[in-house]
Amino acid sequence: MQYTAVKNIAILGSTGSIGTQTLEVIKDNPGLFRAFMLTAHSNAELLIKQALEFVPRYVIICDESKYQQIKEALSHLPVTVLAGYESIKEMVTLPDIHIVLTAMVGFAGLEPTINAIKAGKDIALANKETLVVAGELVTTLAKENKVNILPVDSEHSAIFQCLAGEHHNTIEKIILTASGGPFRGKTRDFLTTVKREHALKHPNWVMGAKITIDSASLMNKGLEVIEAKWLFGLESNQIEVIVHPQSIIHSMVQFEDGSIKAQMGLPDMKLPIQYALTYPGRVKNKFKRFNFTDHPNLTFEKADIQTFRNLGLAFTALDKGGNMPCIINAANEIAVAAFLNNQTTFLAMSDIIETCMHKIDYIKNPSLNDYLNTDKETRIFAQNLIKQMPLKALQS
Repeated sequence: MQYTAVKNIAILGSTGSIGTQTLEVIKDNPGLFRAFMLTAHSNAELLIKQALEFVPRYVIICDESKYQQIKEALSHLPVTVLAGYESIKEMVTLPDIHIVLTAMVGFAGLEPTINAIKAGKDIALANKETLVVAGELVTTLAKENKVNILPVDSEHSAIFQCLAGEHHNTIEKIILTASGGPFRGKTRDFLTTVKREHALKHPNWVMGAKITIDSASLMNKGLEVIEAKWLFGLESNQIEVIVHPQSIIHSMVQFEDGSIKAQMGLPDMKLPIQYALTYPGRVKNKFKRFNFTDHPNLTFEKADIQTFRNLGLAFTALDKGGNMPCIINAANEIAVAAFLNNQTTFLAMSDIIETCMHKIDYIKNPSLNDYLNTDKETRIFAQNLIKQMPLKALQS
């Protein structure tokens, strides 16, 4: 497909795994894309390095204590440096931006995404928590503002690609594939002793710490289940999860006639990133190609939701609806942070999430303020819960 104008891309979370790979895609396609805005939470050194290479129009650092450092480093360039979360929420509405790629970690991506949608910006969505927390609100706003939500997650991109040209055909179900993470096939007894360094060793993908832990606990797949409901207008009984250790088939769609379409390829996030930025077209690239003879055996297993309880909790939250997905997302973010800081155990993360699901007030039809309050309340409750439970007790 031929493009006649350069697209200005705002990358929210440019120093993370998705953000850095997005910049690789932009670098490989200088005639198609410009890194117009780069934002980061606190990694000033990498943000400066990126800005020196790509010379964006705007650079925003959430951590306001790093503002002066970045401003001085970029003072010789035509770059406007800003600081603070409020700046990100405001600047995503700039008229020169064509696509906002949301790769901020966790709940923080919600409000900037909503503001960008209201401003009519297409969203390349790598922040699954946005739809997990407020899927109905976000998708309704996207329809009202005629905005495309283009999934960047490899699994949702796969479904999105499989549905191209199929919009008038009924989906029987979608099949989300999961690698199984580093603990596939392990027992609960084994998982009582695992540490953060074990959980961070993903067999197939290179990702940030939070999403890697989510993958190990299968919460990442649970969040993807909830996200899929809103992206594709499905019910929970239309979403199946299977473990596919090779990560070659990224996901599948089964139609009402029984036919199944699958999207396949080597595990490389740059492909779904590029597809989101070039949609509805495709452009040539130099990514490594898949060769069937190199992968003669593709295998599939049932997901073990007895051992990896987070996946089952996510389905429960999806069926309950309301602010329940917001509760599990906030509880999970606190639990994962605690695990990464050696303040809780791998299995206790599920206990923390389930306790929050029972203790935080349920709201059937939440507003944006309800989501914000639920998120805050759940985080405080989960943090207090972790402090009150001795690490030894959490290992039981």
